[in-house]
Amino acid sequence: MRLSTLNIYKSATNQLGTLQSALARTQMQLSTQKRMLSPADDPVAAARALEVSQSQEMNLQFATNRSNARSSLSLVEDSLQNAGDLLQDIQQLAVNAGNATMLPSDREALATELEGRLADLLGVANSTDGSGGYLFSGYMATTQPFSQTPTGAQYNGDQGQRNLQVGASRKIPLSASGSAIFEGGLTGNGSFQTQAAGANTGGGIISSGSVTDRAALTGNDYALSFTVAGTPAVTTYSVNNMSSAPPTPVLVNQPYEPGKQIVFDGLSFDIKGAPANGDSFTIEPSERQSVFTTVTDMIAALRAPADGTGGKAALTNNLNSALDNLKSAHDNVLTVQASVGAHMKELDYLDSAGDDLDIHYASTLSDLQDLDAVKAVSEFEQQKLTLQAAQLSFKTMSGLSLFNYIG
Repeated sequence: MRLSTLNIYKSATNQLGTLQSALARTQMQLSTQKRMLSPADDPVAAARALEVSQSQEMNLQFATNRSNARSSLSLVEDSLQNAGDLLQDIQQLAVNAGNATMLPSDREALATELEGRLADLLGVANSTDGSGGYLFSGYMATTQPFSQTPTGAQYNGDQGQRNLQVGASRKIPLSASGSAIFEGGLTGNGSFQTQAAGANTGGGIISSGSVTDRAALTGNDYALSFTVAGTPAVTTYSVNNMSSAPPTPVLVNQPYEPGKQIVFDGLSFDIKGAPANGDSFTIEPSERQSVFTTVTDMIAALRAPADGTGGKAALTNNLNSALDNLKSAHDNVLTVQASVGAHMKELDYLDSAGDDLDIHYASTLSDLQDLDAVKAVSEFEQQKLTLQAAQLSFKTMSGLSLFNYIG
């Protein structure tokens, strides 16, 4: 078989080019420390690496979201802590206001101090996030949640709860609506509320009461009225169910004993003091009431005349009712605060899980993309020796000629 000089040169040149390309590729792998220089090197591994990289980027975004959520929740927690401290202070003022030795000027001073606490509480309820948004306005982040009114405050936000995705399958609420926080407290003892009629002239003081049989509660409105008649005077009371039409008697002409429990339809309470003829009290299901309304009502009670037996009893009844409502409002704030703390603790757990995921993704990407340096260096040296040998043999072969042997 004959081989022309052209074929010899062409074949040798192609082979040298192939060896140089392989050497250059190995050198590029060593410089980048990557096994795959293009998806064509390993299509399956390249596709898998893309999926893992996208998951890793999402995990990093979730970590950023958790940091933002923690910052927002910290602001909410601080605001709720301030609200709780203010409510404790207001409760203490309510207790002090019950001191029987207080003069009208003393009660006026307390009322003025309560106005300051009310303004402080409104300031907390209208807290901002530092970037122009309000913490407690629901989805209406740019709307001031509360505006003061003669009867307390009006809520201007909505019931929405802003959430942030902090994990592949977890969203964390960044706050609660102002209505749920500051208007979520139940009046009375949480099941029913007792109140004295504003026209009472006697010294009857009603307790908050308690539930004796929850299954027997009807949720109806009741009215208790006193009758004082005869010589010597005998005091009796009757209870009517005001939710029926017409009102139906529940207890009729029962002898009154100060401090004795009055029990019917699963509820119980007592009345102390000496009620006057015609005095009445109401027993109604508890309802949600704004803490701003509670404080405003207490200020009005402190400024109302408290002369005589009837005036003093009215002040005591109003202060007792305010204390019950303030305690419920404070408990509601503490419940929301506990929920915020639980979310912050969950963020810590999610951070730990996210760090573990990041390590897993990095390890998987390393297995798919990273170069085995020892193997690559060995291959590089082998390819270099092969290329050098091929170059030397080509040089030797290309130098052969029959004219060197013709004398």
